[in-house]
This record gives sequence, structure tokens and C-alpha cells, in this order.
Amino acid sequence: MQQILNYINGELRAPVNNQWLDNVEPATGKVYSQIPSSDADDVALATEAAEKAFQTWSITPVAERSRIMDKIASLIEEKLPELAAAESKDNGKPLKLASHVDIPRARDNFHFFATGILHFASESHAMEDNAINYTLRTPIGVVGCISPWNLPLYLFTWKIAPALAAGNCVVAKPSEVTPMTAYLLSEICIEAGLPKGVLNIVHGLGQHVGNAITEHPKIKAISFTGGTQTGATIAAKAAPKFKKLSLELGGKNPNIIFADCDFEKALKTSVMSSFANQGQICLCGSRIFIERSIYNKFRDAFVEKVNALNVSYPTDPKANLGAVVSKPHMEKVLSYIQLAQEEGGTVLTGGNQVHLSDDYANGYYIEPTVIEGLDYLCRTNQEEIFGPVVTLTPFDSEEEVLTMANSTEYGLASTVWTENLTKAHRMAQQIEAGIVWINCWLLRDLRTPFGGVKNSGVGREGGFEALKFFTETKNVCVKL
Repeated sequence: MQQILNYINGELRAPVNNQWLDNVEPATGKVYSQIPSSDADDVALATEAAEKAFQTWSITPVAERSRIMDKIASLIEEKLPELAAAESKDNGKPLKLASHVDIPRARDNFHFFATGILHFASESHAMEDNAINYTLRTPIGVVGCISPWNLPLYLFTWKIAPALAAGNCVVAKPSEVTPMTAYLLSEICIEAGLPKGVLNIVHGLGQHVGNAITEHPKIKAISFTGGTQTGATIAAKAAPKFKKLSLELGGKNPNIIFADCDFEKALKTSVMSSFANQGQICLCGSRIFIERSIYNKFRDAFVEKVNALNVSYPTDPKANLGAVVSKPHMEKVLSYIQLAQEEGGTVLTGGNQVHLSDDYANGYYIEPTVIEGLDYLCRTNQEEIFGPVVTLTPFDSEEEVLTMANSTEYGLASTVWTENLTKAHRMAQQIEAGIVWINCWLLRDLRTPFGGVKNSGVGREGGFEALKFFTETKNVCVKL
């Protein structure tokens, strides 16, 4: 049984308490490795190492930080097949998805910020009374990065890379549900020559490790991606300590389809935006609103395409959907399908657990599920399910669909399908979301700000927004 280890002060080590957690493969339902059940003692060691390393990393020339980070990116590329296989096994997602999305994006995150820090500039402002102001940006110190299970290495590196590029040292916690690629990243960092203590990875449960990171007085900022309730808990504990916070939280994203859309493109992309990664992406469009004049046509074509999707084990090259991440999560998703029916919804397709054979008989598989006939204010349409479940709702006007789209407590992402440019801009302006895709989905430029409004988060990640978050700003005014 493989044992995953913490990465503290440049070394792989067991937890101080020598306690371990089982790591389950979602595709089979079987334990295949163990991870540290770390606690505050491990976080304290990691923070101490990070504090010491900060004294030199923070003044390491930008070009040298860039070089080391680019070496990490190169090693991720070199080890892509191994990392993709690990991600697929740990998370349950199809291997081809991990190979073409997750690991390439982790590589790109390191490369982007390795090069981005070379071009990170501050501002200056000349004054009429013969003075000039200029802005200095300095690293914060030790920062905490806490990432989720749905895109494990992808989102882990999305936080770590800008923090390191800006000159900070990091105490990071990957999800205890999907720890394997974070562990492999530890090995890559050692091979790349990242100085000891610059990055520390502590595995364990949120209530132990995440809580210790949040409360440690020497950790000056927290970047968290995960559920809204957990984000609220982190904010409640971190705010009185005046820590900087970046919270990327839940979503209940609308996918709005007007009658003047490119029908085939909207149809094809909507299937993907509904069920990619088993619907376990915070950006998935789980509420599909369809203009009434094309509702029946779109519904029938959509259901037909969904019925053709193949739910299978992750290494099956024909798999469109793999396993969801865990048994408790599978049970949660299935409970929402039951709730939808109790609320008056009709399941057009799916709705059941999928039972595969042989080694995969006990895996956590769910049919892609499409539901219609629900009120837009019902729980199914208001609460984040985070699984392969979407609802279909007809609408008659822009005003009506905006009311429905903006009715939830969330505001992360949205998609609008129309060939009318004026309408597209009008909708983009009025939708309450941090991201609006028009006639596309998940088309991401790493330079753009990423984040949500309302209960979908605080702050923005991505590009120079991330580098700004991980630095302190100082204005210097010089009288000439």
C-alpha cells in the first residue's frame, strides 16, 4: 500500500502523529493508498520552514525564480502521462480528460506565471506640483493555498504558481480526497531544485490542516477554492486576523439559449458544459434556459445526444463520463435527483447509479441526468449539486430569463447563445456573474480575471490579478 508523504522543508516526511487516512479509487471503490492525517503540528513545521525560506526566496532575482518555475513546468510536461494516469485514478475522471485538460493546464499555470512575473510592472503618477508617485509591490510572506478535489493539480498550481512567482513561500493543502498529483508535484519540485521551504504541502482533513493554516498567525494570506460554506468558515476565522483573502466558491451557472443561436454549436457545447468532468466543474452550466419557440426542438435533440454519452471506467478510451469523486458525493447527487422528482420535475433521461462489472462493480458512477418541469426557485434550481445533473426551463423574454438566471445566491459563470451582437452585450451587462461566455464555454485566457460575485466568492484569480493578490502595495511619493 503506497503511502503519500507531506513535503516540508524540501523533504518528504510522514505526519508528526503518524496517523493515516485511506485514499479510495472512485472507479473501483477500493482503497489504493494512504495519506497523512496531518494536524497543526505539521502546519507549524511547514510554516516555520516557509518563514525561513522567505528570507532568501523573497529577494531571489525574478529571473532565477522564473527559471526554477519554468523547470517545474517542463518536468510536468515530461511526466504528463504519469501525472494524467494518477489524476484519473485518484479522481475518477476519464484518462483522456486528465491528459488533454488537467495536466496540460497545470503545466501552463507554472509556465504562465514564470514568464508573467518577468513582465509584472507597477504604476507611476506625475503630479503638477513637481512630484511623482510610484508603486512598489512586495511579496506578502508566508501564504496558505487550499485547493479542491474536482481539478486537483490544475487548481492547486493555479494558486501556488502566482504565489511563488511573486516571491512568497507557501503552505499548501490539497484535497484529502484527491492527494496523489500534489504528492507527485512534491517530487517534481525536489527534482527541479526548488529551494527548501519555499513550497510546503501538508496533507490531511480540512478541520485539521485547513483550519490550522487559516488560524496560524504567521500565514498572512489565504487563497481557497471550494464550497461556499467552507469559504464562509474560513472568512469568519481569517477576517479578525486581517489576513488577505481570495475565495473562489460555488456556482449554479445559467446557460441561456436564444432562438437565434447557432443551434448545432449551442447543442454540442451545451452537452459538454453540462457533463464535462461528470458535471464536477464549478463552471458547468447546470441550469439551461431555452427560448420557448425552440424549446421542444432543443430539448429532444439534447436528450438524444445525452443518451449517446458513455459512462465507463476512466481508462476506457470510449468513456465520456467516468466516476464521481466519492461515495458520499454520489449519494448527495442521487439525493438531489430524488428531490427534483419530489419537487415536480420529470427526469427525461438518466437519474440512476450506473453499475459496471468486474473490478469496477463498486465504483461511483451516475447516468448523465436531464430534468424538466421545475420551478426556477425550487431547491434543485437554487442549490449547487456539482454532478451530472441539469435542468431545462423555457423562457419567453430577456427580462424573464434574466430574472431566472439571477435568482440564485451564486454568480460565478454564465453562457449566452445568440447571433444578435447587441443582445449578447446587453445580456452580458445584466447577468450577475464574474464570467460571461458568449457562443462558447470554458474558453480561458490565463491573462483574464477569474472569480465570481455574490456567494460565489471574493476577489479574482488569474493573470496579473493573482500576482497583485500575492503582493503588498506601497506608494512612494517623491517631491522633486
